[in-house]
Amino acid sequence: HRTMPLARPTGQIPEATWTLGFREMTEPWKGALGCLGVAVFFAMTIGIISWQALEQPPEEWVLRGRAGGVLWERRRGALLLRALPAGRTAAVVAVGGVPAAEPPPPRDRCWHDGGQFCYAWEEDAELRVSLEPPPAPGTECYGVRWTPLRPDVALKDCFSMANVSWYGGASVRAQRWPLNGAESPAQPFVSGDFSESPHGYGPVLERYFLGSTGVTVTAAPDVPLFLSLESNRHFCLESPAGRAAVPLGYRLCLSPDMAAAHRHVGTQLAGTARAMPDTALLGSPIWRYHGPEGSAAKIKRGLRSLAKRLKRHGLQEGVLALGERCTAVLAAAVRPDHVPPEPRKRQDSAGTWDPSLVAPLQLSITLSPYTSIASPLFLRSLRHGQTDGYWLSLQPPIPLLTMWKGQLCARLNVTSEAALGWFLARARRLRQALGAAYVVFEGAEGNALLDRAVPPPAELVGDRYTAALAAALATLGNTTIISAGARSSHLPLFVQMSPLRSDWSHAGLKGVIPSVLHYSLLGYNFFIPDAVGGSLASDTPGDPELYVRWLQLVTFLPVMAFSTPPWLCCDAWVLNLTRQCIQRHRDFVVPLIIKYSEEWLRLGYPIFRPAWWLSPTDPTAFTIEDEFLIGDEVLVAPITEKGQTWRDIYLPGEGQLWLDTNSARVFDGGTVLRNYSASLAEVPVFVK
Repeated sequence: HRTMPLARPTGQIPEATWTLGFREMTEPWKGALGCLGVAVFFAMTIGIISWQALEQPPEEWVLRGRAGGVLWERRRGALLLRALPAGRTAAVVAVGGVPAAEPPPPRDRCWHDGGQFCYAWEEDAELRVSLEPPPAPGTECYGVRWTPLRPDVALKDCFSMANVSWYGGASVRAQRWPLNGAESPAQPFVSGDFSESPHGYGPVLERYFLGSTGVTVTAAPDVPLFLSLESNRHFCLESPAGRAAVPLGYRLCLSPDMAAAHRHVGTQLAGTARAMPDTALLGSPIWRYHGPEGSAAKIKRGLRSLAKRLKRHGLQEGVLALGERCTAVLAAAVRPDHVPPEPRKRQDSAGTWDPSLVAPLQLSITLSPYTSIASPLFLRSLRHGQTDGYWLSLQPPIPLLTMWKGQLCARLNVTSEAALGWFLARARRLRQALGAAYVVFEGAEGNALLDRAVPPPAELVGDRYTAALAAALATLGNTTIISAGARSSHLPLFVQMSPLRSDWSHAGLKGVIPSVLHYSLLGYNFFIPDAVGGSLASDTPGDPELYVRWLQLVTFLPVMAFSTPPWLCCDAWVLNLTRQCIQRHRDFVVPLIIKYSEEWLRLGYPIFRPAWWLSPTDPTAFTIEDEFLIGDEVLVAPITEKGQTWRDIYLPGEGQLWLDTNSARVFDGGTVLRNYSASLAEVPVFVK
């Protein structure tokens, strides 16, 4: 088939006519066609980018080890710690302070080193993740370090609580176990006094968090750190933004379960050189003196009266505890050359103290690193020019003044060897002069410089004040009691717990067991719980049921302390119950504590253990906050609800058997006993 050519008139140039027409026609469309071309170009570009984004995986390996690895999740801008080969996610760490949506590239800046990953967000921060030597077989650790590239960058990593129960870190006013239920705004990770700062952190904390997935988070010790807690969502570690760029660093470790994680990591927080405090205090109930305190003579009469009353009721053994004010009044009479913080009103006629006045009861006295600026001691130091170096100061020799128990005070400078030596010598002389068996040091918590929004020197960053004071007080011997703990769990010191409200809330009785588990997990096994019935006033004072349930609980703790004696609180049967509980504590509990303290000395395991210690993979055990174990063999499940004479009891350890010490019945471990009876005179206790 052939196509015939079109016939065209001769003498015309149709091509030129057609081209001219086209030019005339396209002139109005020139802009439109240009825009169309640009649009097509951009559409193709966006399509290519979208195709690349869709093709990229939502998660990308950052660093991979043998037992697990760290990934980057693009959607949330988070680091994931994942166990291998099962692929379970142990921790989700949401990244803040940098443009998290920008993912690290497949090949990082440390590609030549298989044990590290490096990436920088330009002008913001640099991230370095590294494999670290494992603390024990079966546990793998990764170092995470953020370095800000500008001083105004505040770094913030948040650890998700979704499907993870977290423990450790800081004590809070209404203590929870786990800490998922706690709430706190971002604030310096520094120990504090709840009476001064009820919304701050409490007296015992460590930069260590333990997750139910077998993960631990240990924050670097030498940099300023902020912590925030958002109930049931996450907790966040933050670096403060300011004049200097402050790095944020921590170590992530992954173990098969959380009991193994704590054995491998948590037990090494303060090293392996541990020492025991005086075990004689374990069997000695503490009776706090609240009698007359106007003069040394009145205090002596009050102590003699209390000692006689205790003896009359068959409670003649233990310790009479004097507060800081009474200690100061007695000290002024006994040793006027070494007046403690309170000013001496008048010299007592009986200028000596005879410990036999209260025998066989012993005496404890109370001191603090604070000195009132109105005291003769401080005024004398001003006259002698000793303020320079003896007290914390912003601009030496002017001391930094702070409030302590309603008075304007200077605080001991623990970075000065001369100041510490002087302070300890005074404490030794006073202890000897008063014949005191024990010395309590209050006011060890907190950072006075941070309270004044002043950046502390390197030697006082974070809780180094508490740690330095604790180390110094340990040189006084193993009969010392301190009010706070930070990096000091290995020292031979007792730690005094915070006062609690006289009620059934988590700020009262319900907070005792969570606090016990928190202290012991962080290594502070030798604590003195608050007095039976609570020390702080409540809306319902003098509740005999509360007193009894509190008494039953502290029977199984290291030391029994009393502020209100039983004869002032309750009926005669409570007095008899008090004698029985003290005897049970001495005969049954103290030998157990001493037995497991040997394990703590050797291995660092907590003496008071949560239910999950024997059931580390049972989610039911993760949130139990009203039971505890002494070692591996005794389970205590007291009543902490008003008006109840029954409760549910979880028995840990599947395949093990538990004997009820009240009824001699035997039950299987790994089960829950529903509506288990416990009358007002009983506390459920099981022996494995």
